[in-house]
Amino acid sequence: MRPTVVVRIAVLASLVWSFDRHILQALSEPQAEVELAEFWQDPGDPGHRDLFAGPGGLELAPRIDAPFRFVAHKTSGVNPGYDVKDTTGRMWSVKLGVEAQSEVTASRILWAMGFHQPATYYVEQWTLEGVDAGVKTNARFRTDTDAYKPGAEWDWYDNPFADTQAFRGLIVAQMILNSWDLKASNNRIYDAVDPLAMPRRLFMVRDLGSSLGHSKQHRFFSMLGTRGQQGSKNDLEGFEEQGFIKKVEGHRVHFDYRGMNSALVKIVTPPDVVWACELLSRLTDDRWQAAFRAGGYTPEQTDRYIRKIREKIAQGFALQGIGTR
Repeated sequence: MRPTVVVRIAVLASLVWSFDRHILQALSEPQAEVELAEFWQDPGDPGHRDLFAGPGGLELAPRIDAPFRFVAHKTSGVNPGYDVKDTTGRMWSVKLGVEAQSEVTASRILWAMGFHQPATYYVEQWTLEGVDAGVKTNARFRTDTDAYKPGAEWDWYDNPFADTQAFRGLIVAQMILNSWDLKASNNRIYDAVDPLAMPRRLFMVRDLGSSLGHSKQHRFFSMLGTRGQQGSKNDLEGFEEQGFIKKVEGHRVHFDYRGMNSALVKIVTPPDVVWACELLSRLTDDRWQAAFRAGGYTPEQTDRYIRKIREKIAQGFALQGIGTR
C-alpha cells in the first residue's frame, strides 16, 4: 500500500475516532444530569410550588366528604394504620398517630428544596367503612401518582448519588428537621410507568414522621451501637431545645446529633451546609406557613417552628468560606 494511502486512512480513522469521542461525550454529559435529576432537581423559584397541596396537588387530595373502604391493616412501622380505597378506586396508605403531621410538613420542606417526594396529605378527620369502621382522626394519607410506581429500596451508603452535594445536602436537611429515622426501609425508588418518561426513576426518602422533635438517642444505646429510641416526633419543645451545629473541624461539621448512622452524618462539609441553607432561604414566609398548614399545625406552633428553622439557616450561612472538599 502506498504511503499516501496509509496516511489518508490514518487521518480518516482519526477523524472517525474524534467524531465518535465527541458523540460519546455529548451523550454522557446529559446522562449525568439525568441521573442527578432522579434524586434532586433545582426547584428554582419556590413561589411556583404549592407547599400546601404538595407534589400531588389539590386535585389528588383525598375527598373526606365520602367514606374510605378498609382493605388491610398497616403491617410495617410502629404506628397503626390502614390500606384503604376511596370511592374512585384509588388506593391510599394511611398512617395514624403522632407522625402524621410531622411527616407531611417535613415532606413539603424536602420537596421545596428539590428532592422528590410522594403525594402525601394530612387529614384531621375522616370515616372508615368495613373493619374498624368509624370516624378516625389525625392521619397521613399517601398515594401513588399515575406516572411513577414504587419499587425497590435504596441504601444510604450504597447509591448512585453518595458523592454528590445534593446527597450531602439531604443529610443537612435531615439535621435541620431533626429527622432521625435514617434507615433504608424508608427509602424507595419509583419507576416511571411511561417507557419514554424522563427521568426513568425517582429516588425518594419517605416516612419522614420521625422529625420535628429532638434527635438524641440515649447514650446507653449509642454506647452499645444498637438502635434504641433515637428521639421524639412532632415535639415542638424538643425541637426548640436542640441545637444544630456544635463545631467545625477542618472539613467536618459536628452536628448536635446523637443516634444511629452517625457515620453518614460525618461526611457533611461546611459547603454542603451552606448549599442546603441557601435552598431553604429561598422560601418566603407564606411558603413556610403553607408547609406547616399542610401538616395541620396551629399558627402559634408554625411560627415557633419557623423561628427555630431560620435560626439554624442563619447558623449554616455563617459557615460560608469555611472548608472545601
